[in-house]
Amino acid sequence: MNKPKTKMQPTSHLSAILSIQPIRLESKGRSQELEVRVSFPINGTALPIIIFSHGFGSSMEAYAPLVNYWAAHGFVVIQPNFLDSRQLSLNLQQDHSEALNIYLKNPLKHMMWRYRVDDVKSVLDQLDRIEDVLPLLKGRFDKNRIAAVGHSFGAQTTASLLGTRVVNNDGTLSEDLTDPRIKAGILLSVGGAGGEALSPFAKEHFPHLNQRYAEMKIQTLVVAGNQDSSPLTIKGPVWFTDAFYQSPGADNLLVLFGGEHMLGGISGYLVTETTDENPQRVHAVQQLTLAYLISALYPENIAWSAAKSSFKDANYDLGEIISK
Repeated sequence: MNKPKTKMQPTSHLSAILSIQPIRLESKGRSQELEVRVSFPINGTALPIIIFSHGFGSSMEAYAPLVNYWAAHGFVVIQPNFLDSRQLSLNLQQDHSEALNIYLKNPLKHMMWRYRVDDVKSVLDQLDRIEDVLPLLKGRFDKNRIAAVGHSFGAQTTASLLGTRVVNNDGTLSEDLTDPRIKAGILLSVGGAGGEALSPFAKEHFPHLNQRYAEMKIQTLVVAGNQDSSPLTIKGPVWFTDAFYQSPGADNLLVLFGGEHMLGGISGYLVTETTDENPQRVHAVQQLTLAYLISALYPENIAWSAAKSSFKDANYDLGEIISK
């Protein structure tokens, strides 16, 4: 007789994991099929879910340091492949600068942010389909415990799902795209507020960054590097902390000292796009994001308060956590 699978909350105990791709989902009106990568522990039931949104020009195959870590500790991680992925319209051989040039020439660039939000909502609509396609996951989702995480452009995607609004040219706000199925969020290197904080380059090419956080009410952790300089803003690295200070939902801010846009290398192992490679910094992001999500989705769990205390005691030179 088969032993029943263990029902458990995410823990510090590691599990072997599986990652399966591509899983093709229905995607009406999309120029290419919506594909996702799914990573999950081989054991456990009632598994909480993370929808992870990759940065501009990246793909569902990236961010292994985070995705594998979360999955090994009890989460199902679903990574959509967005239309700006190099694997699709931007081709596998193109580097980030080439991808950016193609994006700037794309007549649909001003709506790319909106297509990404639609893709995430489509994934949430099709969780049952993902279970059907993956018999090893059948009946193992906890669909009442869903978090959204994103990095860079993916963080802007995630922020829209948490309640952030884009300010249109006429001063009106974009529609409310908050998804109530998402119970918590993490924004990694997320762009700050729009308006006069944006550089002329950003105002011309990235109108979706003319955003405001006043309506973002879902519980959120913001992670920023204090050396993250960007051509998109005139404010400098502090711009990447706006989401924390300007939204009612963001309750914690992790500032990583010396951290640049890739936060030490979260986008992959040995990737050339990382300019501040630092395994210790990546490990801090792994541990703290895991702890935050556990306590956000299981309020009785003290993982976050314990992780905060441990980080403060042992990593005073690596960063700081500010809580509201």
